[in-house]
Amino acid sequence: MIKAVRKRFDIQITAANSSVSQSFEMEKSITAYRGFLLTSNMDDMLYFRGSQRIEISKEEIFPEGYESKLLMSGLNVSPNARYFDLENMKPGNGQVKIEFSDTDDGRTAFQPYRVSLYLDCLMEDRG
Repeated sequence: MIKAVRKRFDIQITAANSSVSQSFEMEKSITAYRGFLLTSNMDDMLYFRGSQRIEISKEEIFPEGYESKLLMSGLNVSPNARYFDLENMKPGNGQVKIEFSDTDDGRTAFQPYRVSLYLDCLMEDRG
């Protein structure tokens, strides 16, 4: 039986004008990626300062410098429509990698913040 699951992965941005690269391993029971979303505990930092490169199974999904604000969703969007559609992408090797960059934009004073990457997945229920 296949069931929908949402996975969350966090990275900490602790220094202004810095880059953080992190990889995450997905469970072998994941059969497809349906969607992708970015959030933060400080949305203004993510919106104004953030950009990233994201790859899944060594396939580039978003290129370096892709603005975070294009992958965020507001409260006025239906919960069922918040994710960027990955069209049931196959999991491949199960590796998800994000290379996040914080860049001063002159509008926000840096404070450490968390970036959360959410993946809407399909998982084989082996129980």
